[in-house]
Amino acid sequence: MSTILLVFLEFMKIGLVAVGGGPATLPYLMELTEKYDWYTMEDLTNMIAVSESTPGPLGLNMATYAGYKTLGFFGGVISTAGLVIPSIIIICLIAKFLENFNENRYVVGAFSAIRPAVWAIIAVSVYRVCKVSLFSLTDGIYTPIPKTMALCIVVFALLQVKKLQKYHPAIWLLIAVILGIVFRF
Repeated sequence: MSTILLVFLEFMKIGLVAVGGGPATLPYLMELTEKYDWYTMEDLTNMIAVSESTPGPLGLNMATYAGYKTLGFFGGVISTAGLVIPSIIIICLIAKFLENFNENRYVVGAFSAIRPAVWAIIAVSVYRVCKVSLFSLTDGIYTPIPKTMALCIVVFALLQVKKLQKYHPAIWLLIAVILGIVFRF
């Protein structure tokens, strides 16, 4: 199978099963790092940073970036198309039958179970991204990176302050970029 078709099918599969939006794509993107040599876990953490700092949905940005990293411009287009086609089809079908879905007790029950499962999947992904972002791996041992740990803790604490929550995420990212340049994180 050609790499182009494989990229399209892998991202189409992610588009089919990544219920919950962008963060829900993380476990599947992590799986691709283990399955193919398209990109590394470090590339994935960079994808998250780029995707969070650019306009548009996280999952879509990450698919475009991963496809581009794998096959260049055409790969970005193919991976993006693969990711969104299932959603477009599913949304069109749901829109057609929406009233029936809202009243169906099986659908209501299914979504009641899907929500906590999606949260668990996202939590595991966050844990894995934190390991790669906040720790260095040497001889099988994870060692905290003091500067990145401190920055993470400070930003997390500051975001608990109600007045600071109103600032756009781009402001926080700009501050992080400046700190990274000044202190060479």
